[in-house]
Amino acid sequence: MTMNGTSCSKVSFDFARDFLPPVYILVFIAGLLANAFGLKYLLKYWEKVGPANVFVFNLVLADLLYLLTLPFLVVYHLTRSEWVFGDAFCKITRFCFSVNFYGSVGFLACSSVYKYLSIVHPIKVLGRLTSTRSAVISLAVWVLVCAQSLPDMFFPKTYGAEAAKCFDTTSSAFVEDYLKYSVGWTVTGFCLPFLVTVGCTARAIATLCRSRDSPLKRRKCKLLLIRLLLLSVCCVPYHVLRNLSLWSRVLTRRGQCYGWFNAVYVSKQVSLGLLSLNSVLNPLLYLNLGEDLCSQLWTLLSRATLCLRRRSANGPSAQGSEDDLY
Repeated sequence: MTMNGTSCSKVSFDFARDFLPPVYILVFIAGLLANAFGLKYLLKYWEKVGPANVFVFNLVLADLLYLLTLPFLVVYHLTRSEWVFGDAFCKITRFCFSVNFYGSVGFLACSSVYKYLSIVHPIKVLGRLTSTRSAVISLAVWVLVCAQSLPDMFFPKTYGAEAAKCFDTTSSAFVEDYLKYSVGWTVTGFCLPFLVTVGCTARAIATLCRSRDSPLKRRKCKLLLIRLLLLSVCCVPYHVLRNLSLWSRVLTRRGQCYGWFNAVYVSKQVSLGLLSLNSVLNPLLYLNLGEDLCSQLWTLLSRATLCLRRRSANGPSAQGSEDDLY
């Protein structure tokens, strides 16, 4: 098929049904595990973490709430994109998805600001970074994110009666208005907090690099850089591709068709998978849980392997013995 003399390839809608469910299932399991460890660590070492613990706590909370929306999206894609939970719950699911993700971005920005202040201006902010102020700022972040996400609820999210679709944006009839809203939402909900995170992280890294060299400071620099790179990889592609995908739908409604439409659609689905990984990586990086979590998982795996070896060596009669407890 051609429009305006340009070849138009068929969009591979089946790609999302095949790609997203296994990704969401893995992210759901790994995310719950990582955030559970993160919450346990945070509560155990609350005083050690400092005033930024309030932001990290809200970050973990936002990630957990984000993860709770994934099972419904898995069911949606596994049933060949047929939403069976009703229009109201579709809007609630998408709203929670957005609020918790953009809340996560906001708390990452707040945590980066606190990290910047504690590294670059440690004397000036001594005694000023309190848990009470962090709690007030956290409340303001939740209110702001909800206000930014609320207009999304007023766009139609479902289409069809028996085999309803639950759009993450909106139906084609309102796509032009939604594109305008999406661009503004991207700027205020993601770009501004992301730039704050980049600026504060870059300044903190520069300060650490200028100070006397030490293994601890080198480790801090690497960790800050890894945080920034992972945030960029997980979040930037999604926002670019979401708006490109909306623009391709606008062009389609205007009777224009281009060969890049399918590539944008497929790339957007991949970016959704990367976006969901952010909720798994946050607790590992912002609470430095990577080594602890891997160590505990390796211990559990070693014990399970040892148990199986003992049962195999002792034969069937060993079933139910004390070794099964270990």
